[in-house]
Amino acid sequence: MYPKVEDGMKVQVVIIGWACTILCSLSYTAAFSHGVSLSACGDMTPKHIRAQLQNPRNNYITVHTNMSFYFPGDKVPVTVRSTRDFMGFLLQARRVSNDQVAGTFVFIPPGSKLLTCFEDGDSVTHSDKSLKRNLSFVWKAPAQPIGDIKFFLSVVQSYFVYWVRIESAIISHQIQNRTPVDSSKKSSIIMPTPLQKPTDLKVTVTASK
Repeated sequence: MYPKVEDGMKVQVVIIGWACTILCSLSYTAAFSHGVSLSACGDMTPKHIRAQLQNPRNNYITVHTNMSFYFPGDKVPVTVRSTRDFMGFLLQARRVSNDQVAGTFVFIPPGSKLLTCFEDGDSVTHSDKSLKRNLSFVWKAPAQPIGDIKFFLSVVQSYFVYWVRIESAIISHQIQNRTPVDSSKKSSIIMPTPLQKPTDLKVTVTASK
């Protein structure tokens, strides 16, 4: 008994589907190895096929800076620490007030590259698929006030596992504003009151007698 034509067509469809999935996966893996795409700039989510999103609070990666506040134009060191290897990442600084990407990165480690999401160098991603753990960056604040910020990190452990928007602590924004009152106080500290001269002391003693 000969197989039905419909069955043969179903088999062909399944084979074509598998082939498409494999080719798409290989194509994406090749593209992913050179960094995330611009489509991830907004929500910081890697556009994986069948990828499994992990809870950002249950991760082995931390984003840390040794500064609790900054002034406009300051350079802020940022470190990423991990207890396991990962391949890909996306790092951004965002305003706490409106979640907009802010500032630029002026130092990045090997295996990474600057990414222009909204402004030149406002994001950093990986440049190869080498395994990574501890990374150091330097972020520069804009010259104009932008308010408090946080650093956000998305990490890809493998093609099927990733974390989105791992947060740092809040870095508070400070504004340098010296008022005339502050200037007078500073002057009084720099210019102490003159001491009495010996002749003045002698006159005082004589008068008391």
